[in-house]
Amino acid sequence: MEAELDAWSQLGIEGHFRDEAPWFTYSDLFSESTARLVGARPSEIVTMNGLTINLHVLFASFYRPTRERYRILIEAGAFPSDRYAAQAQMRHHGIDPADGLVLLRPREGEDILRVEDVETKIAELGSSLALVWLPVVQYFTGQVMDMPRITAAGHAVGSLVGWDLAHAAGNVLVRLHDLDVDFAVWCTYKYMNGGPGSIGQAFVHERWGSDPELVRLAGWWGNEPETRFSVPFEFVPRPGAAGWQATNPPILAMAPLRASLALFDEAGMPALRERSMRLTAYLQTLLDETGLVRTVTPRDPEQRGAMLSLRVRARPQETQQALAKRGVILDFREPDVIRLAPAPLFNTFHEIWRLVQVLKEAA
Repeated sequence: MEAELDAWSQLGIEGHFRDEAPWFTYSDLFSESTARLVGARPSEIVTMNGLTINLHVLFASFYRPTRERYRILIEAGAFPSDRYAAQAQMRHHGIDPADGLVLLRPREGEDILRVEDVETKIAELGSSLALVWLPVVQYFTGQVMDMPRITAAGHAVGSLVGWDLAHAAGNVLVRLHDLDVDFAVWCTYKYMNGGPGSIGQAFVHERWGSDPELVRLAGWWGNEPETRFSVPFEFVPRPGAAGWQATNPPILAMAPLRASLALFDEAGMPALRERSMRLTAYLQTLLDETGLVRTVTPRDPEQRGAMLSLRVRARPQETQQALAKRGVILDFREPDVIRLAPAPLFNTFHEIWRLVQVLKEAA
């Protein structure tokens, strides 16, 4: 950030071209590192906007309802922004969400969606299904969805399939390109450590990125760089996901992400995932010994990310507040869930042990 502030001070607008990392192509700096994180090709990655804005931008291209095929399948417990965006897009097309928005729920008495139930619902909706939109990692329970089976099931009935990676990017191993995912969006301020309000990112499979006829919310930054500053009358999108950029990227909001991605490249996502599974397994073992909480998150490390959601058996809010006073930063979700996320890039086994000792004191 200091380097970019110095460039602005010394170069002014010329920083678009003369800076060590020119602002004109600054967003391209993230494509290769991010592609390694989410299993994509660099041309399929774009760094822009925020998560929910990117969701609307890509829904504008990929939610194309017809009289017969108009339904969107999401989970009943989706993060509010996902549900609001889906509802708004349906209303934009004159579709009543009460009819068009189909909600997936776990079975009675269960917290986790079963993949066979998702497949059954997709097959049941069949030719009426326009879009499957689900999270790779469910924000409340921490469940990792079965991307291969769900993506294949959606495509088998002719639906497009998109994924929300808000809690997955930098957390679990993802193969967006190889699984033939149509599009995806995520933020960078969670496991990717971009900082509060940092830039969002998106994935568009290469088969769509090379389609110039695909309708998109166009803006001048999505033009080919060679013609961008000549201000052509007609919009000619760049090939790949970068063609969805509509406006200048916020350099100061992106600079911290460069430092974070360098650390991810140094560590490597496979090694971080392996460490993450060992950290959460250790945390689970210690928590089981206390008898103070019930784990909502799947107990199989392969089916969860770097987070355990826990139902506190007694005085949940008071427990969360007592932990906060002792320096343990976690998240509370009504009515009785606390979420603990040991991040493998910087949290240690000793910190997990200390956390559980503090939990026993606070409960």
